Amino acid sequence: MIGYVTLGTNDLERGAKFYDQLLAEIGATRFMEESTFVAWAVDPNAPSLAISKPFDGKQATVGNGVMVALIVQSTDQVDAFHAKALSLGATDEGAPGPRGDSGFYAGYFRDLDGNKLNVFCMG
Repeated sequence: MIGYVTLGTNDLERGAKFYDQLLAEIGATRFMEESTFVAWAVDPNAPSLAISKPFDGKQATVGNGVMVALIVQSTDQVDAFHAKALSLGATDEGAPGPRGDSGFYAGYFRDLDGNKLNVFCMG
């Protein structure tokens, strides 16, 4: 049901470089780009992730309690994606591993602007 998610950034060039490298891990590439906005997707008709300088011209800040979750197909992909994020300068918010007994496996991190993300798989 989600069409896209946009995260605020104060340094579009730095953020775009981070997400170019990170999202390549799951086959996503840039598909939209303007002077204040960049978006990535694995397919233009699939949900996407974007970063943007705030429209109101004010400083981008992190939403308390906001998190973006990215789905992958395997625990190995969760591990690799989380490791890639940390290698690119993200901060760890929870190492990859099972959560509960539902088959949910996830790793958590914050991007270079402090936005919280999760990469997960089921089963």
